[in-house]
Parts: sequence; C-alpha cells; structure tokens
Amino acid sequence: MGACRNGGSNYASPSMEDRRLWKHVHDNVHGNIYLDPLTLKFIDTEQFQRLRDLKQLGLSHMVYPGAVHSRFEHSLGVYWLAGNTVEKLKAHQGLELDIDNSDIQTVKLAGLLHDVGHGPFSHLFEREFLPQVNHGSKWSHEEMSLNLIDYMVDEHNIDIDPARLKKVKEMIIASSEKAPVKSSKEKLFLYDIVANGRNGIDVDKFDYIVRDSRACGLGCNFQFERLLDTMQVIDNEICYRAKEYLTVHKLFYTRADLHRTVYTHAKVKAIELMFVDALVKADSYLYISSFINDPALYWKLDDSILKTIETDDADELKESRDLIRRIRRRDLYQFCNEFTVPKDKLDHFKYVTAQDIICSQKSGGVNLREEDIAVSNVKIDLTRGTNNPLESINFFEDYNSKEKFTISKDQISHLLPEYNQDLIVRVYSKKPELVEVVSEAFENFQLKMYGMKAQVHGTPERKRCRVFL
Repeated sequence: MGACRNGGSNYASPSMEDRRLWKHVHDNVHGNIYLDPLTLKFIDTEQFQRLRDLKQLGLSHMVYPGAVHSRFEHSLGVYWLAGNTVEKLKAHQGLELDIDNSDIQTVKLAGLLHDVGHGPFSHLFEREFLPQVNHGSKWSHEEMSLNLIDYMVDEHNIDIDPARLKKVKEMIIASSEKAPVKSSKEKLFLYDIVANGRNGIDVDKFDYIVRDSRACGLGCNFQFERLLDTMQVIDNEICYRAKEYLTVHKLFYTRADLHRTVYTHAKVKAIELMFVDALVKADSYLYISSFINDPALYWKLDDSILKTIETDDADELKESRDLIRRIRRRDLYQFCNEFTVPKDKLDHFKYVTAQDIICSQKSGGVNLREEDIAVSNVKIDLTRGTNNPLESINFFEDYNSKEKFTISKDQISHLLPEYNQDLIVRVYSKKPELVEVVSEAFENFQLKMYGMKAQVHGTPERKRCRVFL
C-alpha cells in the first residue's frame, strides 16, 4: 500500500490535525483516505489483505477490461464514506444526536469490514456455485464477515471493546433478513449508513456505483455528495431533502443500469455459467465448498482458484481445465436468445430450467440433453422487487423542519417507471453446433408459455448455422 506512517499516536479524534499523524493512501475515486491506528490493525492482517485478490466485479473484466479493481479498494472507499457521513451528521446535528468519536470509529470499522467475508468472483460463489454443490445452502458472505471478524480479533489479539465490536457486526448485517435485534435502541440512524435495511440508501452503494462505472468506462450521473450534504436525522432516521427526490431515484436507476449493462451482460453471464460448471466439476477434487465452514480455511479462498484449476495437471480436473481453456480461447457457451417476462406474469413466474427447454423441443432431429443447455434467469430491480424503493424513504422540506414524509412518484414526474422490476430469461447452447436446435426449442417454450414469442428478435442466422465439423 503506497502510504506514509508518522508516529504511533492513538488519536481517536477525526480532526485534520490528527489525520496528519495517520497513515494515508490515495484512492482513485475519493482522493486521500486516512487510516486511524485501530483500522490499521484490521487492515494489516492476511485476512483483510486477501481482498486484494478478489476482483470487485468477478469475471466482468473479461468483457470490460478495465474492471479489475478489487474488494480491497471498495472496502477502503466504504470505510471513508462511512466516516464522512457520520462526521457530517456530527457537524450539523452533533449536540442534538449525541454523536461521539466512538460512534465515528464504529461506523468506519463497519464500512471497512462489511465485505471481509466475501467469496471469490463477486456473487457467483454464493449465488451460483454453492447452491449446486450444497443443495439448499443458506450461506451468506455477510455472516461469514461476522465470523471472520471474530477470527481476526482472536488471531491477531486486536484490542477492541466487545460492545463496539458487537455494534460493528450489527451494522454490517443491518440490511440482511437475518439481522439481529439492535443491542441499543439509541442512535438507530447509525445503522442506516453502511448497510441500510430501511430503504437501501447506504455508502456501500455510493462507492461501488461510482467505482464500477469509472472502471468500466461508463458515465455516472449520480452524485452521492448531494445526498451527504443534504441529509438530516429526524426521529432516529436519516432523511433527505425533498428537492433531492430525483437524485435518490438516480441512485437506484444507476444501480439497475449497471446490473443490466455490466453485472448481467449476456457475455459476462456466458463466462460465469462456464466457470460455475468448472467449479462444480472441480469441487469433488479440490473440496472448495468445504472451506466455507471454517474462517481459518475460508480466508485462503480467492480468485486464484481459476489459475489453480487451469494449471493443475490432475486427471480429476480435466473437464474443469477444458472449460477454462474454452473461456481463454473465447469458445464460449453460445447465446441463443432472451425474453423479458411480461409484467402481468411476474407474480407467478417460475424460474426457467434447461428441462423446460428440452420439454418444448419438437420431435425429430437431435435430442437435447440438460448438459447441452444453460439457462440464466436474471432479475433486475430497484432494490425492492416490484415495489418503488422511494416509497420507503422519508424526506423533509427544509432544514428548519422536523417533520418527515414520503413522496409518491406521481407528485414528481410521470416519466418515472410504472414497474420497478425486470425478469429476463436467457438461454445458451453449450455446444456451438446445437444453437439452432436450442433456439427453436426456446421459441417453442415461449409459444407454449405466452402464446407468442416474447423475445425481441430471432436468433441471428450466422449463429444458427455455426457448425463445427
């Protein structure tokens, strides 16, 4: 880490005078980030340094070459924004809210450590790989973060007050369905900062939206600084000035746009589907899935798994090696087509499987098998499913007001979306010579389900006719 350390002071105040005595790094999004002594005790561990070897966007860099930034960078960014947020609240309402330096330190640590338990290859590890090898798996990286934090404290003898550590862990998991009851009913607004379970506005999103957009070479019109400068705590909840309604909407819209154009890009999903198949086939030899049960083993998992599989000559890894070789040579699963589920069908939609496509194949010709087809069911929303996330956000009129209220989208603009979720079904042929057969079966499936082809256009003829002899 390119930085300079001056002295060994244990200053806790966030004043600029004290920051000069702290270690600092230069971040390409936020500029100088200052790291206090307690924070450094966590950063300077092999468990946290592991985040350098986890790409923030997993395999997206194989489509967007610039997307090679790491969870390490993101974690430092969230740490910094979390600290800035609570410091702004202290500057504006410190006496009223009784914010002290301990609160600032706690929120910053939650920001720093919120992703320390994240799996390799972005969310692919827990959402795609683990459910296939550990059926019914409820494992989550948030819970592993909590386990790993305890392990780090014990392993490195980090001197941290147990009550503060408990709050740090509660803040990390605040947006989870398994979030525990808060240990204190006071200062509940602090739990809105890193992982906001109330309305989804948090500094985790602020950082990755700007960082990911920049890395992928995309424009980003969302300005989180406006929200940080105009927020106010009312009734123990962070609220936003009513005139920033569209800025808030832009946060959720930009996130959804990143999901559509980057995170779930059709080619990115093809690569991910192939790599998940490679991981599943390799698991019986490398026992990758067994690492999730023990923090002492888990921290050793990172994106180097791909290189391990690719370079190991074991016969047991041949199928996995071949799949990775195909990825390297751009011999990918072939995208056949996609359709967006009609909005009147969303409530009762059941995820499409390879078997559904096979059952729609007309008799005669090649008989498709499950191992010939890959299906990706992609859900893109504004964080609240079909609900408008802005309906759960409270606003205020001006800084003299202590009343909070919600705003319906009809009060703002008729250009805002009527529906807040897309479900997209994409079908891939694992073998190039089967594109035509799979495409026809997919079209038959749509006719059977909806009485029409819901896809925008047919599979290109050049793909249908691509046969390897």
